[in-house]
Amino acid sequence: MDEMTQLRELRADAPVPDRATLAPGRKRLTDAIEGRSRRTLRLRADWRIASLGAVVAITAAALFVTQIVDTSDPRQSGPATVAGDLDLSSPAAALGEAADFLERQEVPPEPRNDQWIYTREVDAASDNAKALEEMPDEVANRLLPMFEPDQWVRYDDKAAENDESDTDYRTARESYRIAAGLPEDPEALLAELRKVFPTGDGANGPREDKDAHSFRALTVLLESYPLPPDALARIYRAMATVKGIGVTDHLIRDASGRQVIAVTRAYDANNRTEILIDPVDYGYAGRRDVVTRSHELTGPEGTEPVRYKRGDILMDVARTKAAVVDAKGQKP
Repeated sequence: MDEMTQLRELRADAPVPDRATLAPGRKRLTDAIEGRSRRTLRLRADWRIASLGAVVAITAAALFVTQIVDTSDPRQSGPATVAGDLDLSSPAAALGEAADFLERQEVPPEPRNDQWIYTREVDAASDNAKALEEMPDEVANRLLPMFEPDQWVRYDDKAAENDESDTDYRTARESYRIAAGLPEDPEALLAELRKVFPTGDGANGPREDKDAHSFRALTVLLESYPLPPDALARIYRAMATVKGIGVTDHLIRDASGRQVIAVTRAYDANNRTEILIDPVDYGYAGRRDVVTRSHELTGPEGTEPVRYKRGDILMDVARTKAAVVDAKGQKP
């Protein structure tokens, strides 16, 4: 589970990337400044924190990862799964297979209010510790939480539940109960999630269409832990119905080196998001943002264009452990 991948090279000389590339880093930086330990990644349609632009620009090089997509054929040496041979011929086949397995699992009791949620993540952008050393102290200190792989959050966090400043964020308890209450019908399920995680008003970028909104809402909920297995099955079945959803026909390597299923959807003409799923227990395993078409973006005046190659990975985060524990600092 914790196998390390090959060392990744940082693009320290890269100019400021585009807004979509900076979005995940901007959210994590905002949480660090606020002193929160929210390790969720929000792909927002509405970014209202313009004052952080300068800091994000300084750290852009450290947050950009260059890696070529793994195209090896895992059918020759892939991991055994509890469900037998994987069917990656279509999103409906892959996600339906995952849902079938999850529906057969016993639903564990909901965590107690006094318990904590522990997660461990491998972030390709933080593999090289030199990134912090090359930043101004003020910026490095703010970014330290991003480089900490182990995180603990309260299951019952009433203060966070009452914080309405981030319409995408839900506590672990809220997410669990939202998921548990989702309807069976995929269309009704997606409609419910679009209400729970509303879209922006379009003032700071193109307004999401229905399918983009559905995919983002699903992504936000999938990042939560724990989710009841029967609820996760309903989520996967609904995800398979979203227009534009795909699945790679082979397992890919995540930031920790594991082979995982990649469920994909383009977020513009040049890039796509990949939701990673463990092929053994079908739990959420992380997320990648991948360049699908080589292109250039013009940076600020006086800088060279940002050049992206097909296969470059803009974000690569793997969740390697997740558990309910009785105290902060406890590990399973």
